Amino acid sequence: MTIPVSFTRVSSYDLDQLRTNLKAVLDPLGGMGAHVSRGDRVLLKPNLLTGSRPTKACTTNPAVVYGVAEMVKAAGGKPFLGDSPAFGSAHGVAKANGLLPLAKALDLPIVELHGQRYATESPDFDHLRISKEVMEADMVINLPKVKSHTQLTLTLGVKNLFGCVPGKMKAWWHMEAGKDVQRFGTMLVETARLIDPDLTILDGVVGHEGNGPSGGEPRNLGLLAAATDVFALDRAVVEILGVEPDQVPTVAQSVRLGICPDWSELTFPLLAPDELQVADWRLPDQLMPIDFDMPRVVKSTFKHLYIRFIREPMTPAS
Repeated sequence: MTIPVSFTRVSSYDLDQLRTNLKAVLDPLGGMGAHVSRGDRVLLKPNLLTGSRPTKACTTNPAVVYGVAEMVKAAGGKPFLGDSPAFGSAHGVAKANGLLPLAKALDLPIVELHGQRYATESPDFDHLRISKEVMEADMVINLPKVKSHTQLTLTLGVKNLFGCVPGKMKAWWHMEAGKDVQRFGTMLVETARLIDPDLTILDGVVGHEGNGPSGGEPRNLGLLAAATDVFALDRAVVEILGVEPDQVPTVAQSVRLGICPDWSELTFPLLAPDELQVADWRLPDQLMPIDFDMPRVVKSTFKHLYIRFIREPMTPAS
């Protein structure tokens, strides 16, 4: 069996151009209409990490979200946007990053994600708490950003789905599994396997390199990627960035567990990774520990609650 990973070049976030580019990158996968049925409730899961650095390209660009939502609606689907940011609310972070006008123009609901336990096939993580809004959607479209990451080297499609773990459960996982980076990577892989997104469309028009996920700098990459297999997409992107797969815990563990397809199974119907090679992508200056101790979990929880329920409501509506 072969698994297509589709790449196309993109020069800007100009919406008219982006519509053409999105269609081009999805055509080898059958187009949006091959995945969305009329009446489907379709969750769009962008990276909404933070509202504090909107100019640093550390969240999925609003034009990508808008363009995908348009395509879903044209196919007869009912898109809605959801995330569980580390700090604040999905609505607040979306507003800070310029998503609200586009969401309003498309009548695109923005929902907060709430958790429920779901059984997994993993002997190490027999149950994971995932957003019920995600698991009850008819279809999930994963919209990650290409970013370096000071704890996990890179964050791509698999890591983006950690945003489907609700609220401060993410901080708890950092405490419970963070002492072993490979165990943490396995938890992220099992989370992605449980969610099993129908499509992953990766925003690599402008990436975020260096000390990400938010402390780095924008970097023009000029690409979009799409695949039905999120593990295959991540494996192909690390090849473009010149990063060894075993340096990225999510990729390394998906390979170890036999979830990531073998490289020989991947096909590239438009552009191959060697045609998109980046010679000098900047990784973090130094990798930081993943684990949180209890004081940090408590501090993180209070920061999240302060931003979500005190600071965000004080911000004047736009």
